[in-house]
Amino acid sequence: MSDLLSPLDPPRRPAALARHSLVLARRGLAKSVRDPGAIVNGVITPALFMVLFVYLFGGSVSGSTGDYLRYLFPGVLVMGAGLSGMLASGVSINVDRKKGVFDRFRSLPIGRSAPLWGSVLADVVRYAVAVALLFAIGYLMGFRVTTDLASAAAAAALAMGFGFALSWVMVFVGVLVRNESTVLAVAFIAFLPLLLGTSLAAPVDTLPGWLRAWAGINPATHAMDACRALLTGTAAGASITVTLAWSAGLVAVFCPLAVLAHTREH
Repeated sequence: MSDLLSPLDPPRRPAALARHSLVLARRGLAKSVRDPGAIVNGVITPALFMVLFVYLFGGSVSGSTGDYLRYLFPGVLVMGAGLSGMLASGVSINVDRKKGVFDRFRSLPIGRSAPLWGSVLADVVRYAVAVALLFAIGYLMGFRVTTDLASAAAAAALAMGFGFALSWVMVFVGVLVRNESTVLAVAFIAFLPLLLGTSLAAPVDTLPGWLRAWAGINPATHAMDACRALLTGTAAGASITVTLAWSAGLVAVFCPLAVLAHTREH
């Protein structure tokens, strides 16, 4: 871990690094207020997907739009908190690096990794806003949590934690590549298999064999099944544990890689 830290954020100053990261997270949120595109994308895309699928296919798939909304909404929550959000996670870092903002950060007495942490923490706040708005839209459409408030909060936290883990993947990409269009291209290429090869729109056992095999190992499938269990009371199986393991593993791998790539370049 010593290679991942610069002299400005040594292990004996974790409190200072946390404080600097929170200040830069506030900067990221201020940018979102002026340009709320990331939040809009994290809400509008999943909400449109939910409305279209429920009212176009709900009757034929589940027999009623209400039953299909009950099945679909937990997957949409994961889509809004993680999959849609990952499309923009690395872009802001990439843009700031191109504009020389990170070079100006280097002249400040802050940890070298603080800008990365600040960006990801701002992402988590945006995910929380997206989750709250999606719950409101789902409620207006007729979705009701059939478990309890604690389970609903756990589902929201699980979806946001999964989004936090995916953010580090895109932060790593944002540090490595040279322009934001490449970041978006990589994110979109990753987004499609993560979204389509899941239990989002239909149970995994209805998928073709080759797609069922991918859905079985797709971390997004486990996150959706876990949220579905927490929100609607379906059998959770190992989905919650697997989602937590995937989230922890992604952070453990891509957070150090992103920090290492960032500090070595600077």
